[in-house]
Amino acid sequence: MQCINPLTATGKRSSAAGWPLFSTADTRRIERELAAALPPYTLMQRAGLAVARLAAALAPHARIIWIACGPGNNGGDGLEAAARLTRLLPFARIAVSCTAGRDEMPADAQASWDRAQDAKVQWLDDRPEDMDEQDLCIDALLGIGLRTSKSGKNAAPAAKLLQLLRQTQAGSSPVLCIDIASGLDAETGRYAAGMAPSPPTDAARMPRHTLGLLTLQPGLFTGQGRDACGQVWWDELGAGLDSSHAEQELRPMAWLSHPPNPQTRPHDSHKGSFGDVAVVGGEGLAQLGLSMTGAAWLAALAALHGGAGRVMLALLDTQTPPGIAPWPEIMLRQPDAQDWSRATVVCGCGGGDAIKPWLPVILQQAPRLVLDADALNAVATDSELQLLLTSRTRNGQGTVLTPHPLEAARLLHTTAGQVQSNRLQAAMQLAEQLQCTVVLKGSGSVIARPTSTDNSAPACWINPTGNARLATGGTGDVLAGLLGAVWARMATQNGEPLEIVTRAAIDAVYRHGQAADLWPSSLPFSASALARRLGILSAS
Repeated sequence: MQCINPLTATGKRSSAAGWPLFSTADTRRIERELAAALPPYTLMQRAGLAVARLAAALAPHARIIWIACGPGNNGGDGLEAAARLTRLLPFARIAVSCTAGRDEMPADAQASWDRAQDAKVQWLDDRPEDMDEQDLCIDALLGIGLRTSKSGKNAAPAAKLLQLLRQTQAGSSPVLCIDIASGLDAETGRYAAGMAPSPPTDAARMPRHTLGLLTLQPGLFTGQGRDACGQVWWDELGAGLDSSHAEQELRPMAWLSHPPNPQTRPHDSHKGSFGDVAVVGGEGLAQLGLSMTGAAWLAALAALHGGAGRVMLALLDTQTPPGIAPWPEIMLRQPDAQDWSRATVVCGCGGGDAIKPWLPVILQQAPRLVLDADALNAVATDSELQLLLTSRTRNGQGTVLTPHPLEAARLLHTTAGQVQSNRLQAAMQLAEQLQCTVVLKGSGSVIARPTSTDNSAPACWINPTGNARLATGGTGDVLAGLLGAVWARMATQNGEPLEIVTRAAIDAVYRHGQAADLWPSSLPFSASALARRLGILSAS
């Protein structure tokens, strides 16, 4: 069993790409094939034992462990865990509530029901009233077993199942989910209609854990999945998914990115060894009376502390007074004096309407380009800019787009709600449509690149770091600047350009979220403080 810890390499990665994340269909295929190769009931016994061991480790002093079991194999795993827990925690009361009778369950689950009955678990209609914070609730209701109708919509949950689901979501006890939090789509990380906690904050009130069995799915790590699933654990149950052969055969639909390799700065180096970053943005008050120069400054500050050799800032504020910058290491430039062909360009932060006239020349000249904020909005409404953007890959130029969900929706001509309903699909669609690497920001940011001609090459990653501290103005600008710095440094090294741009995006997003995760509780958080702290964390 592995703990998937986003801040360390605790979980054993199965390849350099990270941890594989499988679709529901592939997970079920793996389950069928493994079950067929084992004696009857073996797989469910392994699953139940894994759940029971983790439950005993999480709540060794629990008085009550309550297991809510659904009508399928997820419920069978819960029943098997109940039988095992009577031996692992002999002084605890093991209580079970089921949404279906024994004869309505699959054959393996019926066998586990009988074992739970023989172990003398307590059978209840619903959650015990005397549970408290030291007890444990186990969600074995649905897992990845959401059923959809022929129209593609999720079938309405039965009343009993919904009752138990609400009780697992709203109690004061820690929760351990089997496979994934019930009601959550395993591929998108979105709750099915009527299954989200009410109010939504209820899911964050108690510690939550999820034990992925056989595989991990994307929905654990993006959208609503991060709050719903909490700390993720993984047990392969002997499936052997850590072999490269198995991964090549199964083709994960995405990967969970892992900590970047430590970066050292050799003594025998100079500022040119780490690349130049040119930031352009920051519309001034004179344009519309809405100054946004701070966004460009934040991007430049992040590039400076993120490790770039030199940082140039071309503000679009025509009334910027002469003199040195607040950070003299950041070199001010007039936009028409900057050579866009000699740097990694970060374009759009606080750009407003003033950024659009500069986009044609930047799109044509910049060898490496991070497009953010108003640059993305300008591209979304201009077909000529879109043609220039899509031609960059053919010209050997790299591009990363860093939209938040609303900016992604504008580029896709849809709504932010539709983007959030399937974040992986939206990111991959954007990557293919515009032939760029895409960072779709949000909880569990998604990094996607156009599908490679090598069909075995990964095309989509989910970032496991970051928290709600980042839900404040300016943090996206910090990410854009950091990405520029990471990419500029990588570009000074030898490597395949497509691999470099993707690796730079993955590493920068990881470091950005990691900085928020490691933020000292005594230190006030702001975007500028985040940008300055990037240097401290990268040096530690």
